[in-house]
Amino acid sequence: MSSISGSCLCGKIYFESENKFTSFHLCHCIQCQKVTGSAHASNIFTEPDNIKWLSGQELVKRFDVPGRTISTAFCAECGAPVPYLSLDNKSLIIPVGCLNGTPEIAPQDNIFCSEKAAWYEQAITAKCFDKFPD
Repeated sequence: MSSISGSCLCGKIYFESENKFTSFHLCHCIQCQKVTGSAHASNIFTEPDNIKWLSGQELVKRFDVPGRTISTAFCAECGAPVPYLSLDNKSLIIPVGCLNGTPEIAPQDNIFCSEKAAWYEQAITAKCFDKFPD
């Protein structure tokens, strides 16, 4: 099995995981919109011990939403999302955007679609550019 690395935006947090994931969800719930500042979170799930912290683990900060089973973890320096254990400690959740490569799993589903951002459908059909438009 190959490994895949990941990091935060500033590069102070760096980790590796075996490229062995059990699920890949695009979550459209309101909390994931708030956590990501986007239309949805893109998270892959794996075994809790499928991570090797190479640097910066002391910079990982975690927030658990009170009264919910939703959490997030981020770099204390740059604020970028990083891996974290689920509240029940049964899964390691990795925000796909922090990976430095492509996981060997594709998105399997869109979840909590009833909470999807009102502008989401327009966003996926909007014009595409390779850089800022002129």
